[in-house]
Amino acid sequence: MAERYSSFETGGRRWLWQRITAAFLVVVLAFHFFLLHFVNHADEVTFLASSARMTDLTYYSLMVLFLVTATFHGVNGVYNALENQGLTGTKKQVVKYTLIAASLVLVVQGIRTANAWAGLPTF
Repeated sequence: MAERYSSFETGGRRWLWQRITAAFLVVVLAFHFFLLHFVNHADEVTFLASSARMTDLTYYSLMVLFLVTATFHGVNGVYNALENQGLTGTKKQVVKYTLIAASLVLVVQGIRTANAWAGLPTF
């Protein structure tokens, strides 16, 4: 019989957060597709309309949370896939900190972009 193999520790938090973020992303993606593909068709989506949506605190907060959640979910998935392939030692640490740095850059730039669209000061 095949054994179960996963880099996720049994009862670990990374496994749980991977599932929680997946569920959240499914809901937010459904909202995105509904809003931007059924309510507003692609040819109706403009920069001005997107900027107007971003001025709404609820929408802005949801998009920032979507950014952070998607970044974590993607990076956590890549890191665990690499662990499953046998990544260990120094290479594992280098990959880990490279992914963390890339995530931080992505989130900071994403928030700066969201702030610009919402008319908020960028940092």
